[in-house]
Amino acid sequence: MPEQFKGIALFTPAGDVIYAIDANKQRRWHGDLCVALQELLGLTEPPHFLVPFYTATIDRWWDAHSQQLRVVAELHPLVQKYQALLNVIFQMPDVVWQLMPWQADTPELQMIETYRDRFPALWEEQNLIVAYEQWQNRNQDLTILGDDLTPPTVQNYVLRLFVSGDNTLTERTLQQLHELLEVSLPGPYSLKVIDIYKHPEMAEQDHITAIPTLIRVSPTPTRRIVGEFTDPQRFIELLAGG
Repeated sequence: MPEQFKGIALFTPAGDVIYAIDANKQRRWHGDLCVALQELLGLTEPPHFLVPFYTATIDRWWDAHSQQLRVVAELHPLVQKYQALLNVIFQMPDVVWQLMPWQADTPELQMIETYRDRFPALWEEQNLIVAYEQWQNRNQDLTILGDDLTPPTVQNYVLRLFVSGDNTLTERTLQQLHELLEVSLPGPYSLKVIDIYKHPEMAEQDHITAIPTLIRVSPTPTRRIVGEFTDPQRFIELLAGG
């Protein structure tokens, strides 16, 4: 994580999230995230109506006057319950999030419900945590070989993480996993977090016998990693191996 950066997270009403981290602070991420969410969930158009009600932003910069790094983190009350997850993905465990002002009965917020029939996937829990940079790099620029244009092969990793409830162990597991994936995984990925208490049928389907368990669904063959991720080298060998 760079010392200075701007981070933005866009949630769905069901709690899925796509987030972006920009060290240059030059992108208009809200629109980019909406477009990415459209593709991820197969929507007919970008869900711009989610902004700002389902967003969180964090800005970390060097204050020349005080000669120290400063942080401003803001989130909408509708995503306040995801503070622990935001701390993990932005690697800021002690940040204090400020609530954006809002009124529960605003016409704009009521209008969001009118989109439910057109965008049902936004209200269906997918349990996705997706880094925009990884999504963006899924298709790299074409490489020129002689007179032909040949796209390089890019592995897209689809992962499932089984956890048991929202607790300290789950938060620590997400932190460890996030750091390992961002630094070492050779390709874009999507991560689906599954609580075995909420979805016991999925745990049974994937034969989960211990928590935490990470499953590489794609690329095949399927790989399974059980236990905490404390050995980075062994973790990457298992996850990225053929």
